[in-house]
Amino acid sequence: MAAGPNKSIEGVPIRPPTGQRRISRTLRTAMGLFVALGMAVPPTAGAADTLAGVKARDTVRCGVSEGIPGFSQRDAAGHWTGLDVDFCRAVAAAVLGDADKATFVPLRASERFPALRLGTIDLLLRNTTWTLSREAGLGVLFAGVLLYDGETFMVAADSPVQSPEQLSGATVCVVKGTTHADQLVDWSHANGLAVQPLMLDTVPAAAAALFDGRCAAYSSDASTLAAVRTTAPQGRTFRILAKQISKQPLGPAVRAGDDGWFTLVRWVLFALIAADEQNLTQRNVATLRDSTDPAAQRVLGADRDMSRLLGIAPEWSLRAVQSVGNYGEVFERNLGRDSPLGLERGLNRPWSRGGILYAPPLQ
Repeated sequence: MAAGPNKSIEGVPIRPPTGQRRISRTLRTAMGLFVALGMAVPPTAGAADTLAGVKARDTVRCGVSEGIPGFSQRDAAGHWTGLDVDFCRAVAAAVLGDADKATFVPLRASERFPALRLGTIDLLLRNTTWTLSREAGLGVLFAGVLLYDGETFMVAADSPVQSPEQLSGATVCVVKGTTHADQLVDWSHANGLAVQPLMLDTVPAAAAALFDGRCAAYSSDASTLAAVRTTAPQGRTFRILAKQISKQPLGPAVRAGDDGWFTLVRWVLFALIAADEQNLTQRNVATLRDSTDPAAQRVLGADRDMSRLLGIAPEWSLRAVQSVGNYGEVFERNLGRDSPLGLERGLNRPWSRGGILYAPPLQ
């Protein structure tokens, strides 16, 4: 069914057909919100100028969460860490030659797509799931999958609930403006469970509701639940149910209409994945310059040739890996064995080591 002029997805107006000049009430409201917040509101048609804007400002502006351990979290000194943060830093290193030329804009889930559409950020990295409705209806494109995840539930350690089906009739916390909220409702209806969603504005609010006993479970990505579990009050323990009710491919999103910026962001991601496949690390990737291996030379040759097409300086892929490490290093540092979350990589391993991560040839 065709969407009418007032239809929206997650608070963002669906793109009108070509030639339609009418601005929806929702878009005007969103623009007014950004003006009220003191944020710039450039036209959405300016998407094709993203790289030029990044170079002019000398920074990459990345939309991130307001504070989810392992993804994007700011310490008392103002230093940001996390998977999403590291990817933004890799893009900054590739484009501007310096990973520190990354600016982080904390956003609520409901704010992220308006911020991207209106040009407040250059790159969205806020635990965002790649879906058809978002690409077809919101004027955004996903550059790839940064993390393969799935929606599940977290309950108190002493809860009798062992599987999602035992939550029939229970109140479940979920963050509004996310795919989790829709999928929770769909799953509940499909299974005749009459789960009662308690919609909260933010991850911390949903976590607090679970910790306070206002809901029997909290539903989100397994990785987000693992992050939330690390913030539980002292003496309280929680467990994550093994069964997942959805696929959640999380990835970086950019505005549609800027093929050059989309291609650049996508291939920075592929560079990190390819380095993981080839065991090139933050420490040894520089040895590519002196290597006589034909594959290594092809990578360097492609880097030099493609840099001209991408509009950035040569050795962009080396800079990306040198700034944060390969994909495996980034995962283990933020979500895996070297982090408080302790997640297994699972599907997020290279295809050659039992996972499904796969980078096309960098040549």
